[in-house]
Amino acid sequence: MIKVFGHFSPDTDSTGSPLIWAWYLSQVRNTPAQAVLLGQPNSEAKFVLNHWGMDQPDILTDLPAGTPVVIVDTNNPAELPATINQADILAIIDHHKLVGGLETKGPIDITMRPLACTATIMHELIGADMAQAPRAIKGLMLSCILSDTLEFRSPTTTPTDRALADALAEDLGVDMGELASAMFAAKSDISSFSDAELLRMDSKNFEVGDKKFRVSVLETTSPGQVLARKDSLMRSMETVAAEDGADQVLLFIVDILNEEATLLLPNDLTRRLAQKSFGVDATGDNVVLPGVMSRKKQIIPVLAL
Repeated sequence: MIKVFGHFSPDTDSTGSPLIWAWYLSQVRNTPAQAVLLGQPNSEAKFVLNHWGMDQPDILTDLPAGTPVVIVDTNNPAELPATINQADILAIIDHHKLVGGLETKGPIDITMRPLACTATIMHELIGADMAQAPRAIKGLMLSCILSDTLEFRSPTTTPTDRALADALAEDLGVDMGELASAMFAAKSDISSFSDAELLRMDSKNFEVGDKKFRVSVLETTSPGQVLARKDSLMRSMETVAAEDGADQVLLFIVDILNEEATLLLPNDLTRRLAQKSFGVDATGDNVVLPGVMSRKKQIIPVLAL
């Protein structure tokens, strides 16, 4: 059976998109497929699964050589199982930049499009067969778009994403604003997470020069809840970096409603990076970056030392 999965620390898109594609392969293409996750989904993704009445996919603990897989919402080997190149990769569906490093046993289907959400790409690929999609699959698509675009506030949003979200909301008879507010509220409740869990919850590895960074983002409508734990989070950054083989954790707290990010600055390295990357005065223990909402478009591309 084909395993369909996204990246480690699955967010809503990396939770919903495997379910969408596994449904398509199994029910439309008559090709047995199973959605699996690379770790526990975040609180927003869990809310979305419950909201649309979907069971949480199993968590993948082992990937034997030769296992047929479809990779979605990433093409970065660092975000995938260590044995990924021993698997039989059949397809990649993604909306991130091409990283390189994956190896396949033969020619495969690769779809990478500059859209805000993997689910949007899947809708285009499924085409007329979307008429067969059950309500839950359409609901997952809508939720993935709302999450990845931050309800269309993110600069990654395209007219294609917005038009599809409008059509899905009308078809489902749901209020997008109400759904997005409930999703963001679920994501903003961090009371049950440790500092280390928060730092790893939505995190990607990235190298700047000879330094390895874990670039973490917390998207929230209640930034005060995160900033209230600023001191302990900054202390935990050193531990998490050491455990994960990084030189430093970078934590960007994205305020969804005010459309800005706060970057914590626990040491001289992060202050130097903030000054060089964003041209700001980074003399304190944090700095506010107006308009910064997207790691993919506004953070990763500008990181410099």
